[in-house]
Amino acid sequence: LKRVLDIARGMGYTINIGVEAEFFLFHTDDTGRPTTVTHDQGGYFDLSPVDLGEDARRTMVLTLEEMGFHIQGSHHEAAPGQHEIAFSHDEALRAADKVATLRYVVRTIAQRHGLYATFMPKPMHDRPGSGMHISQSLFQDGKNIFFDPDAEFELSETALYYIGGLMHHSRAITAITNPIVNSYKRLVPGYEAPTYVAWAFQNRSPLIRIPVERGEATRIELRSPDSTCNPYLAIAVAIRAGLHGIEGRIAPPRPITRNVYELSELERESLD
Repeated sequence: LKRVLDIARGMGYTINIGVEAEFFLFHTDDTGRPTTVTHDQGGYFDLSPVDLGEDARRTMVLTLEEMGFHIQGSHHEAAPGQHEIAFSHDEALRAADKVATLRYVVRTIAQRHGLYATFMPKPMHDRPGSGMHISQSLFQDGKNIFFDPDAEFELSETALYYIGGLMHHSRAITAITNPIVNSYKRLVPGYEAPTYVAWAFQNRSPLIRIPVERGEATRIELRSPDSTCNPYLAIAVAIRAGLHGIEGRIAPPRPITRNVYELSELERESLD
């Protein structure tokens, strides 16, 4: 990661990274071993009294804040017992450090609440899996150069080339960002995990999503990684792929405006 950041600096760029880490909280059995029995039946953004993990998650957030984290948000995720903690964008190396720290804090606090925390991508086959979305933004002379108010989508040419690089190298990136067998049980159709190499805006089915915020908050979100990856390597390969896209002027295809899962095979082939 340090070598990649040196390359970026040589090109005149600094890179900020934001991470959204998803995880499950499970009960343990009488011997203290983890089960797949969840502590609630909550859903996306549910609040108490349905979200029974709120107390544990609040303690996790407060602990991380005491350690210097700036937490952007935390909430119940789509599956029962599933949660997300997202921290604000930071310099890439510090962001990777924070991922490693967050995993330790989450597991430790869960244990104190009598729960078992796992970042396993797909602990239950019939429930959504847990990802680790990596948001990336590129700065030059203190300005976010992914933003261009006069361009289509308000995305600069540099941003489009960066997307092109991520898409061009997506299969190779996946070997690093999704390193275990269970990773590929998450990357299946029917849930929000991406299975197609495409990019979009509000649509959450493709590999890359561009959040609605513009200006200094303009960013590119890579949605395939999961938290079993080495965060230093995962962030490094994502950045290097994006920089290669800029260097090689790799233009991406047009963004997807429909849910990729709802397209027929013929329609998907026509978009290649």
